[in-house]
Amino acid sequence: MSPSAPLPYKLIATDLDGTLLRHDETVSERTRQALAAATAAGAAHIVVTGRAVPWTRHILDALDYRGLAVCGQGGQVYHAGEHRLLTSVTLDRQLAGLALAKIEAEVGPLHLAASRDGLEGEVLVGPGYRVQEGSLPHVMLDDPGELWTAPLNKVYIQHPDLDDDALALAARQVAGDLVGVTVAGEGIVELLPLGLTKATGLSLAARRLGVTARETVAFGDMPNDIPMFAWSAHGVAMANAHDELKAVADELTASHEEDGVGVVLERLYLS
Repeated sequence: MSPSAPLPYKLIATDLDGTLLRHDETVSERTRQALAAATAAGAAHIVVTGRAVPWTRHILDALDYRGLAVCGQGGQVYHAGEHRLLTSVTLDRQLAGLALAKIEAEVGPLHLAASRDGLEGEVLVGPGYRVQEGSLPHVMLDDPGELWTAPLNKVYIQHPDLDDDALALAARQVAGDLVGVTVAGEGIVELLPLGLTKATGLSLAARRLGVTARETVAFGDMPNDIPMFAWSAHGVAMANAHDELKAVADELTASHEEDGVGVVLERLYLS
């Protein structure tokens, strides 16, 4: 891109897991260099992740990322350089309890986990909930009632038999008027404040930077990225993305293991 050429997009929004990060939670050198070139040209980069701040902060620090990050499925806007939480939206625990009762009446007992609000918010895991291998720090609980004793960002649900898509569909059908429901990864179905999506937090962060939706390119891999794609001018799905996201993407790129983000950024900002 010549020095006088206008930026193709002023804002680059990237999901983390399955998108910017490889399986080992690192960013390839090729993608790092492509991001550095794009930001040197004048574009801003915002991480937009389903992870709450406590599960995101160490990755941003390792990347020497100093800007804004949208965490907790859009519920948190975090200033990485200042280690400061700028905005945070919590889940109404009474509504969440009612939603869970309706879902369990439809599909049977669920296994639960929850993410507490705040910079140091713990992820609490109830009996029977299957924690992902290599997972980040969490606290195991014997009493599920302890999940509800402090403000929460989200509740995670699992079913002993239903897969993620079937569980999310059933949850939306019976409780979609009480909570938001999204699939954020394999084995990760989340209940969120109604109306909250990644687009919510991204729009807030973009406004702080003086950038609009039509100036934004977004990268993702899961159904929870669909609202972010709808908000942005251009949505790029990874080769490893969920079929629901691929169906609404403007473009498909290589997988997160094969520099998918970097490949597109090189074309946009280095050609």
